[in-house]
Amino acid sequence: MFWKQVRARTFHNIDFDRQRVIGNYIVDFYVKTLGLVIEIDGSSHDDKEIYDGIRQDYLESLGLKVFRITDFDVKHNLSILMKNLEEFIIENYGL
Repeated sequence: MFWKQVRARTFHNIDFDRQRVIGNYIVDFYVKTLGLVIEIDGSSHDDKEIYDGIRQDYLESLGLKVFRITDFDVKHNLSILMKNLEEFIIENYGL
């Protein structure tokens, strides 16, 4: 559902990559031009706070920004989520 909102530059003409390898990790979505990682957290992330924290610290050490969302919000609050992403991008990148 999220991919349909951002693929083919449909979201503010931003080029999103899906399932991108960065170091030893695979991120859900990546915007190379912005250095932005988008992670969708579902039940597979339950009880993985330490791992996710280490992973996020690594990504941020590369100068990347991480925007985390839940799979619940993707399924039930997509329009709000997209607005929040837009605000995050404007706030952090001035677009």
